[in-house]
Amino acid sequence: MFQKIAIGLASALVLFLTAPSSNTAAAGEIEDFYSGKTITIYIGFGFGGTYGKYSRTMAQHLTKHIPGHPKLIVKSMPGAGGLKMANFAYNAMPKGGYHFLVPPDSSVVSQLLRPKKVRFKSQDFTWLGATNQTNTIFVVRSDTGVRKWQDMRTKQVISGNTGPGSTAFLIPAMMKSMLGLKIKQIAGYKGSSKTILAMEQGEHQGTAFNWLAWYSKVPHWFDKGKEFAYPILQTGVYKDPALPNVPMMKNLVAKEHVPIVNFMATLGIIGRGLALPPGAPKKLVEPLRTAFANMVKDPAYIADAEKARLRVLYTSGADIQKFVNGAISKANPEVVGAARKLIFGK
Repeated sequence: MFQKIAIGLASALVLFLTAPSSNTAAAGEIEDFYSGKTITIYIGFGFGGTYGKYSRTMAQHLTKHIPGHPKLIVKSMPGAGGLKMANFAYNAMPKGGYHFLVPPDSSVVSQLLRPKKVRFKSQDFTWLGATNQTNTIFVVRSDTGVRKWQDMRTKQVISGNTGPGSTAFLIPAMMKSMLGLKIKQIAGYKGSSKTILAMEQGEHQGTAFNWLAWYSKVPHWFDKGKEFAYPILQTGVYKDPALPNVPMMKNLVAKEHVPIVNFMATLGIIGRGLALPPGAPKKLVEPLRTAFANMVKDPAYIADAEKARLRVLYTSGADIQKFVNGAISKANPEVVGAARKLIFGK
C-alpha cells in the first residue's frame, strides 16, 4: 500500500508523461512564489524528541528541493500531547503556503476519541509525506522487577506522559483497561526527551513512545547484561523487526478488544509527517509532495538522519491522505465508543 523510498523507472515515466492538472503550478511559478521567503514548520512537542529531530532535519534538506529554495525554520508549540499545535494549525495558522505542520501521530485517534477536545479534522490537512512509521513500545525500568507484561498484574508501574492526547497516555491506559495491569499515570511532561529524562531520574518508572524515540535517545538502556529498562509490549500493525521478542498487544487482549487495538495501531502509520493547513493554495500540493519525495531519497538527508539515529521509511502524501480519509470515514462507531470508554472511562 505504501510507497517506499525506491522509485522505479515505470513510476518515473508516469510522472514524465502525465500532464499537470489545473491545480498544479509550473516550476517557475513555484520558484517565484518561494524565492526569498521563509517557511515555518510547527511541531507540537519539544525539540529534543523525534518530532524535533525529524522536523529540523527536514528543514535543513527540504529547502534544496523546493523551487526557489526558501529558508525553513521550526517552531515548537507543545501542549496536550501535540493537540494544542494541531488545533492552532487548523483554526489559526496562516493559509498562504508559508506555514507547515508536523501533525501528532495521534491525530486520527484523538479526533475520534476526544471530539470535544479536538478542534481539527485530520482529513482536512493536506499531507505532503512522512519519513517514518513505527510501533509504540511500553518500556519499564529494570529496578521495578518487571520483565514481562504479566508482572504488572501484581507490580504497580508509575507511567509518565505528555498529556491525554499523546501515545504515552493512550497506550498505557489501554494496557491497564484491557490487560488488568497496575499502571498509574502522571501527566505534564513537555515532550519525549523530558519524559524519558524524568524516567531516568526516577520521577516515574515507565512510558510508551515509538521505538525510534527510545533508540535515538537512550540506546544504552537496552545493552544486554546492563539493562536499565526493558521493552515490555508493542502496539502496531506489524511487529517491529528490531523487537522480535517483544509481544504484540493485539495478540494478548480478549477477542472483543482486538478491533480497538487495531484502531489504535493507526498511530504508527502516520509517523512523522509533514502537512499544510486547510485552505493552503492547491497549486502548491504536487510540487511540495515532489520536493518531499526527492528529499527522502537524497543521500545527504539519509546520512544526516542516520547520524541522528532516525529511520527513513517514506510514505507518500497521497497515501497518507487516503489512509487518514479512510480511517475517519470507515471508523466503526461501536469500536470508537468502546475504545473511548476503556481509555477514558466514559
